[in-house]
Amino acid sequence: MYCSGIMTDRKRSLIFVNILISCIASSMLATALTTALPPILEDFQLSVAMGQWLTSGYSLAMGIMMPLTAFLITRFPTKNLYLAGIGLFIAGLAVCVTAGNFPVMMIGRVLQACGNGILTSMAQVILLTIYPIEKKGTIMGWYGLSVGAAPVVAPTLAGALVDSFGWKMIFYVPIVIMLVSFVFAVAVFDNVLDTYKQKFDILSFILSAFAFGGLTLGIGNVSSNAITDVSVFVPLLVGIISAVFFVYRQLHMEQPFLELRTLKYRDYTLSVVGSMLLYLVMMGSSIIMPLYVQSIKGYSATISGLVTLPGSLAMAVVSPFAGKIYDRLGMKKLFVTGAFFMLLSNLGMVFLTMDMPVWMASFYNAIRCVAIGCLMMPLVTWGISGMSEELTAHGTALLTSLRTIAGAIGSAVFVGIMTVAARQGAEKYGENAQIHGLNITFGAMAAVTFVLFLIAVFLVKGGKIKQQYGGK
Repeated sequence: MYCSGIMTDRKRSLIFVNILISCIASSMLATALTTALPPILEDFQLSVAMGQWLTSGYSLAMGIMMPLTAFLITRFPTKNLYLAGIGLFIAGLAVCVTAGNFPVMMIGRVLQACGNGILTSMAQVILLTIYPIEKKGTIMGWYGLSVGAAPVVAPTLAGALVDSFGWKMIFYVPIVIMLVSFVFAVAVFDNVLDTYKQKFDILSFILSAFAFGGLTLGIGNVSSNAITDVSVFVPLLVGIISAVFFVYRQLHMEQPFLELRTLKYRDYTLSVVGSMLLYLVMMGSSIIMPLYVQSIKGYSATISGLVTLPGSLAMAVVSPFAGKIYDRLGMKKLFVTGAFFMLLSNLGMVFLTMDMPVWMASFYNAIRCVAIGCLMMPLVTWGISGMSEELTAHGTALLTSLRTIAGAIGSAVFVGIMTVAARQGAEKYGENAQIHGLNITFGAMAAVTFVLFLIAVFLVKGGKIKQQYGGK
């Protein structure tokens, strides 16, 4: 593989800055759209359950794309593939700007997901390859600031843009940033990852798409339908069967489409599970927070964005330091601290009432962002850093794919829980039924986070990864 030692610090820094620009633009839309969701629902006359697929459907498409990136990264030159990812994302943004209905906008979101899937996987593999091991935690911490803080800052910016210029403005801004990034990449990017000829296994790709798609659709529909309903049972069945065949095929191929044997390494598997639980809660709460501020409390999109602003500032402070702490102390302390703060924030939201000011929700959201800063990128670095370089693309693709799918499931399931709880509590709680639904939902998130906390306390070992595993 590419040797990080032969690259100059200047070239390495230019590539890193270029990656940051692209990732900031692509990550912004992960939550900017949640702030714009209420006016989009009104324009297209959609229900919340249908409209949330603009975010969870995006995550689903991105999750389906992720397994393919392991093949693309090792098959095509780095620079060409990176430019193609930016191009796809820009095309998706352009479709959304011109969208006059929900199906067209979904097409645009799928194109964005394909582009972002390529960019996200490539960014992590490139950074973990070109930087020496003693700097990986720190550099991934700064990278985590872009992919973590950008989605948190985005609602504040999006709220002002939506109120002032309409919801389409949240697509215009990333188009400009991505065009700048494209020109920058043409000038500074190099082919920093080794490639080799590998036959594209179309059957594995189809199986992975049906597996990830079926499971996500089925679980997402559980929120509004019984498990025996066709919309739930059929996708789940297709997903499970496809997953079984996909796993079997990968384990019996000489050159797997996606190397699943990475899961036999303990730390990597724990990082995957931890990332999935984190994204399950993180993406669910990112949908529910603007719904709480705008739909339940009745405030504007601008106020909705300002409610999340303290969280963005907290993450901006924590994320780079989290990388440095990982480099010095390892994962144990970060994992326990992050899981504890996440649990605390969710429990706090359980006790919100209609009479409480919105700054209470903002405070709990800030705590949640501290937790995200402690966990998101350090989990990836921890899981991948001990892995041999030939497995890095596969390990990154699998982890990112599974956590993205978990995020899509979280968005659908937690919105469903809130909707059902509010409907069932309408008679008992009256005008407080919606806040009751929100309380129940964050109680479910607290239960998920408690599992994350138990993993951190009892399964994660102290110290740093110094050895590589998975070599041939």
